Amino acid sequence: MSIAIYIAVMAGVTYIIRMVPFTFFRRKIKSRFLKSFLYYIPYAVLSAMTVPAIFFATGSIVTAAAGAAAALVLAYLGLPLIVVALSASAAAYLTGFIMNLF
Repeated sequence: MSIAIYIAVMAGVTYIIRMVPFTFFRRKIKSRFLKSFLYYIPYAVLSAMTVPAIFFATGSIVTAAAGAAAALVLAYLGLPLIVVALSASAAAYLTGFIMNLF
């Protein structure tokens, strides 16, 4: 198949995904339930994509859990994203290093 066909299919799918809400929701949404549902969708999708990737990124559930725990604690404390990411990576690395010593 030609790469042009792949690009055309991707463009069509992207266009359909972006146009469907405009065709179904022509008026302002007044339902509190629907508004709150749509408000939380980006967070739910991001979580559904990120959490499994966190626990399978290192090849060991123990090191991944250590990194995730460090990230959760530091994020809860309100530290910047770069600090959280680097600290979680360091925690996962150090946990793996300590596990290999024993």
